Amino acid sequence: MSLTLAGARYRYAGTARDVLDGIDLEVAPGRVVGLAGANESGKSTVCLVASGLAPASIGGRLDGSVSIDGIETKGMAPHEAAQRCGVLFQNPTTQLSGTTVTVFEEIAFGPRNLGLEIGEIVGRVEWVLDTLGIAALAPKDPARLSGGQAQLVALASVLALRPAYLVLDEPTSQLDPQGTRLVGEALAGLAAETGTGILIVEHKTELLAAMAHDVAVLETGRIALAGPAPEVLADPRLAELGVEPPASARLRLALGAAGLGSDRDVFDAIDGAAAGGPRVGGRPAGEAPAVGPPVNA
Repeated sequence: MSLTLAGARYRYAGTARDVLDGIDLEVAPGRVVGLAGANESGKSTVCLVASGLAPASIGGRLDGSVSIDGIETKGMAPHEAAQRCGVLFQNPTTQLSGTTVTVFEEIAFGPRNLGLEIGEIVGRVEWVLDTLGIAALAPKDPARLSGGQAQLVALASVLALRPAYLVLDEPTSQLDPQGTRLVGEALAGLAAETGTGILIVEHKTELLAAMAHDVAVLETGRIALAGPAPEVLADPRLAELGVEPPASARLRLALGAAGLGSDRDVFDAIDGAAAGGPRVGGRPAGEAPAVGPPVNA
């Protein structure tokens, strides 16, 4: 059971070349897979394909296999794919419904459409407001939010649906470091506690280092690097692929260039600082408060 791309090739309608060229990627339940790469490397297209939006909703040609828990997305209606795999893109305002007058109602919009009981809906909304630290936004008009606030509310709306998988395209692009850390903690806790599989596109490799189990790096529609996050994010080829390594990796490289590559104590201290990982509510991510199983688990 997983969200799987196997030899996935995709071209947009009206174009003559593939934007994705044989992508192999797997997001297992409870795993966080980071996706990095230079601009125009195909990261957002992977999100469209992985979530089932391409080609079902936007057209184009998809070859190879894309499946969610063994079911090919080519055979799914868009609403079926959406219930199995939640998706969030870079511009949050395009994902707000435009039909509600408060943030609370906006976050409740999706769960209401699932036909859930009122108590369950309220519980989900209150949980996600607390998890993302945005309870103060509950009575506000979604149309009057700042960019960062709208991004958090859009993410909250997706999390409230509790799909089995999440595909997130730069969910922290408009957030400050504190907001970025909060989102990282919430997502890591969600994966650990509920078994939600998460595919997250991020330029912020510090966030990927803190929360991702595995990382893949794209280069012109192909996967150039893939493997466990610590190995990929320390790979010296990362910068050549247009991805800034996390601070710990840059520090290791600088120390090596300064002739301190054999100083075990120094490297142990670097690794120890980087290994703290995301924490949820003051606990390690694996000890996050229970939030219930995904809807489609």
